[in-house]
Amino acid sequence: MYKPTKAEMMRDVRDYIFITFGLFLYSLGWAAFLLPYQITTGGTTGIGAIIYYSTGFPLQYSYFLINAVLMAFAFKILGPRFSIKTCYAIFMMTFLLGFLQKVVNGADGIPPLLVGEGQDFMACLIGATMCGIGLGVVFNCNGSTGGTDIIAAIVNKYRDITLGRMIMICDVVIILSCYFIFHDWKRVIFGFVTLFVIGFVLDYIVNSARQSVQFFIYSKEYEKIAQRIINETKRGVTILDGTGGYSKKPVKVLVVLAYKRQSVEIFRLVKDIDPDAFISQSSVIGVYGEGFDKIKVK
Repeated sequence: MYKPTKAEMMRDVRDYIFITFGLFLYSLGWAAFLLPYQITTGGTTGIGAIIYYSTGFPLQYSYFLINAVLMAFAFKILGPRFSIKTCYAIFMMTFLLGFLQKVVNGADGIPPLLVGEGQDFMACLIGATMCGIGLGVVFNCNGSTGGTDIIAAIVNKYRDITLGRMIMICDVVIILSCYFIFHDWKRVIFGFVTLFVIGFVLDYIVNSARQSVQFFIYSKEYEKIAQRIINETKRGVTILDGTGGYSKKPVKVLVVLAYKRQSVEIFRLVKDIDPDAFISQSSVIGVYGEGFDKIKVK
């Protein structure tokens, strides 16, 4: 049975801390800015908001029930580590959504209009930005808030489609459905504005680390390093024969092409195996082929 190292356990602890912080931002964006102004967007949170606006059923409970069903699919496809973090995120966000609503609403239970009466658009922008930042932090730690995030993460695992774009595609129908509750196209427009802002901010945070990079790794433990890179990052490794210019001794050089967001993971596993390894990282303009962008030439 595999026993995680202390370093791996500390990384997981740090991931959970950042996931909690991201969930806090996301929940606060809903509790303080979106719910008081009756703004909805996509995802299971958006579905829960629509249910809340029409029936008064608490948002956090409908969010939890829908995600409980979706998690059954995520466990098999995304693996236990993703599912464990997502389960944690779902339980934590269910708690935070309820807790922050009580904090924001106060003793009377009425949501205050923090940015003023009639400032729906400003509340929409602020709330969506907070939600986008929160989602970005959660996704960067290999977590998810559930719902269409699970669907997007599944598609992103097999296809080269950005997370924000996939979520946007999944959520359009949810936003359009709010028209049947409010019979007001302004609410639909606000929902789309919220969706686009969340998608833009999410893409900016997640895909700022999506550019491709190239590694040259020099280490006596090149076989172990190569195997772990292949197994854990799902990236190919090319082993080159070289000769030291000074020592004149033969050396093995690992060449790895990966997304920039995988850089930290690659550095971590190399350090775990050989802290004295020599690593060169450089940005590349484009990488085309299996696992990256398709070659598009007429």
